[in-house]
Amino acid sequence: MDPLVAAIDQGTSSTRFLVFNAKTAELISQHQVEINQSFPKEGWVEEDPKEIMQSVYECMERTCEKLYQLNIDVSNIKAVGVTNQRETTLVWDKETGEPLYNAIVWLDLRTQSTVERLISKAPGKNKNHLKHKTGLPISTYFSAVKLRWLLDNVDEVQQAVLSERAMFGTVDSWIIWCLTGGRSGGVHCTDVSNASRTMLFNIHTMNWDPELCRYFDVPMEILPKVRSSSEIYGFMKSGSLAGVPISGCLGDQSAALVGQMCLKEGQAKNTYGTGCFLLRNTGTKPVMSDHGLLTTVAYKMGKEESACYALEGSVAIAGAVVRWLKDNMGIVKSSSEIETLAAAAGSSYGCYFVPAFSGLYAPYWEPSARGIICGLTQFTNRNHLAFAALEAVCFQTREILDAMNLDSGVPLTQLKVDGGMTSNRLLMQLQADILCMPVARPTMAETTALGAAMAAGAAEGVDVWDLSVDHLPHVMREKYEPQINSDESEYRFARWKKAVQKAMNWETTEPCCNNDHQQ
Repeated sequence: MDPLVAAIDQGTSSTRFLVFNAKTAELISQHQVEINQSFPKEGWVEEDPKEIMQSVYECMERTCEKLYQLNIDVSNIKAVGVTNQRETTLVWDKETGEPLYNAIVWLDLRTQSTVERLISKAPGKNKNHLKHKTGLPISTYFSAVKLRWLLDNVDEVQQAVLSERAMFGTVDSWIIWCLTGGRSGGVHCTDVSNASRTMLFNIHTMNWDPELCRYFDVPMEILPKVRSSSEIYGFMKSGSLAGVPISGCLGDQSAALVGQMCLKEGQAKNTYGTGCFLLRNTGTKPVMSDHGLLTTVAYKMGKEESACYALEGSVAIAGAVVRWLKDNMGIVKSSSEIETLAAAAGSSYGCYFVPAFSGLYAPYWEPSARGIICGLTQFTNRNHLAFAALEAVCFQTREILDAMNLDSGVPLTQLKVDGGMTSNRLLMQLQADILCMPVARPTMAETTALGAAMAAGAAEGVDVWDLSVDHLPHVMREKYEPQINSDESEYRFARWKKAVQKAMNWETTEPCCNNDHQQ
């Protein structure tokens, strides 16, 4: 039997465990569990760290049962990789192993007033004040401001820091710490791709930055050790895979870049998950954007290897807009139904939907924006709204693709795509039409998990996956060609930009009469 490598893919809306053949990259088995999100107040988004871990264990055990039914011995699994929703922030007690608060999800907006205050204090009120070190604008999106909120507002966190029991981590750190033993010797680490999303990490020195930590007033002793994306961090302590090395760790968007085989400078992919993320590999040098993109660490494939960087266009709401139409509005009963409704409309008939639920990310970085639906008439029905929601995902992608082309000077000629939403054929055709370029989707769309498995299998001491260019598996892709003329596409895109302007500057300051502040 060929060696197998597994990946834990802990996303914003679900957890999966997937097992791949390390020689052919074929997906052998998987299991998926949805994760609950809670919205305790307007703009707040939280998840339960214990539920996250429970879902990881459940996915692993269920997948092992499925392998058993396929007559595959789980001892063929030689390594496990971890990939995760990035930026989501946790603090736990290293002595009890208990989380000290819910995980604050990347989409969460509770730090908007902190961000506004930091920007107004920055020289020239410049949101890019820390970009030279971090590659990032000051935004609610990144971990440092969320950690600052926890330190300021949660007594248990303050106490744990004072008594030196607190550990901070993003989701990858929490998972690895728990799986390698937790309070009995668990390994507290993260990789360079996840560390580069905290605003506490210097992407040039590749270390936590004392000056950034002072700026956010974060005690450095609570931070995890930063490691490469491909090395043995520790070993599984329990369950069916006890003793297996955990040897790959990548933030989900970096993992998708690797899984799409974008390992050369200039190669790019766009992932359609909860949000939408376009990454372009810029090789071993960080490229700073002049058009609202982020500079991020893509991966570092081994202790002695050079880090590779990427330019990233981040869109907060893509698949999340479908979940909102389903859970909040009851307009669709399942995520797949949106394609049927939108197809029945055939067009949005002038209705535009800007889903700025968490403000606007790239290329605007405007936390005060909020969602807006405009161009409504008596003719508009739920089918048009479904169509407008899908179009919104495509228009947002076009905005970040335009920025990417301006920054790099070498325009992309086709877009490689992946992620859950790419199974929606109408969306893929719309995307090709709105970009006026072909869209190519791999037949195996689980590229995020594949990337984490590749990093784990290639690690020194595991050595079952060869990442050299001539050994990379050939990826079968399905192609969507643009079918409308570019004039119509440009007209629709211009209307979209007009709608975006109307969504701006909506929620600018702390609400004056919030009931919480009246006691």
